[in-house]
Amino acid sequence: MERFEEVVSRKGTRSVKWDMAEDLYQDKEVLPMWVADMDFKTPSAVTNAIKERAEHGIFGYTIPDAKVKESITHWLENRHHWKIDQEWITYSPGVIPSLHMIIQSLTEIGDHIIIQTPVYPPFYSVIKDHGRHVVKNALQLKEEQYEIDFADFEKKIKENDVSMFILCNPHNPVGRVWKKEELEKMMDICLKYDVKVVADEIHADLIYKGNVHVPIASLSEEAAKQTITCLSPTKTFNLAGLQASYVVIPDETDKKKVDRHFKNQGMLMLNTLGVTAMEAAYEHGEEWLIELMDVLENHRDYVTQRFQNETSSIRVFPAEGTYLLWLDCRKLGMDQTELKRFMQKEAKVGLNDGASFGEEGEGFMRLNIAAPKSIIEDGVNRIIEAVKAQEQ
Repeated sequence: MERFEEVVSRKGTRSVKWDMAEDLYQDKEVLPMWVADMDFKTPSAVTNAIKERAEHGIFGYTIPDAKVKESITHWLENRHHWKIDQEWITYSPGVIPSLHMIIQSLTEIGDHIIIQTPVYPPFYSVIKDHGRHVVKNALQLKEEQYEIDFADFEKKIKENDVSMFILCNPHNPVGRVWKKEELEKMMDICLKYDVKVVADEIHADLIYKGNVHVPIASLSEEAAKQTITCLSPTKTFNLAGLQASYVVIPDETDKKKVDRHFKNQGMLMLNTLGVTAMEAAYEHGEEWLIELMDVLENHRDYVTQRFQNETSSIRVFPAEGTYLLWLDCRKLGMDQTELKRFMQKEAKVGLNDGASFGEEGEGFMRLNIAAPKSIIEDGVNRIIEAVKAQEQ
């Protein structure tokens, strides 16, 4: 696991996470542990494939061929026991662009779209930016984890004539990996009211032991035709800057509508090196991923135990997936403005503001643990020392 302990400086690489931190937090000493990318080098097989492609020296218009599709279908079947038809695949530069395209092509202005809050901030904007209305099915905060309020889910869908549901699985930021039974209940309700399901499953490969990611479209043939699934190797293998993702659309009519919208917006092909990286990652990255998950699990447990043993003011919700930890800071007794200031000015760590995920996130912060252990230790030490000073 030595390759995951190497601290690689990302400053000066136009890194959003590191080079924007000083402007964002107004302090060059703040340790950035926010935006969801990793401080680990991608698998060497991916780097080598990119180098080989770069050495060719010509970067003209590029199409993902059958070999790329084969790498995708094999990965989904091997990792998630989901057998898909290659013809269901539509390529996209990213999950967020895909959500924009899907919403515009499969819903109408004025439609209501339901999301489960607190949730990834762009879920709000991709709905509102196109004249659609957000309907919230707030997750229920129980003692140990978040749960779905199924009665409220159905009630909101029925009362608002909801046309689309954007599912986040694994869930960002609360870290839940929805169980098959939970997915089945949601799908049954969506089928009952003919609600189209858009599944953001970009964190699908980042699953901790004892949990299993089930693609909601894999539940049944009926579920598949009701679902559009957004996927990408970018979170899994730290390739976000290469902008390569894809959408799986089993329903022929839906696929034609979405493809037409991509075409109308001029999104006709992927980045040349993104195609190369996606294929290499899916063909040769599994061993690296297995090792990565052991590292992340160790980091998750380390952070959880440190806070549990050294302060009662911050609680870590047990993540079942993703490399993002949801910190409950409500016992600090601060409002959200005070909490953000405390983390930035006193602890000197750059975290994601819980309130950016919705009002249900007030009193919380999100911490990225996809970094070498020394960085994780530094960040945890800073927070705990600041909390202890606050409590004196």
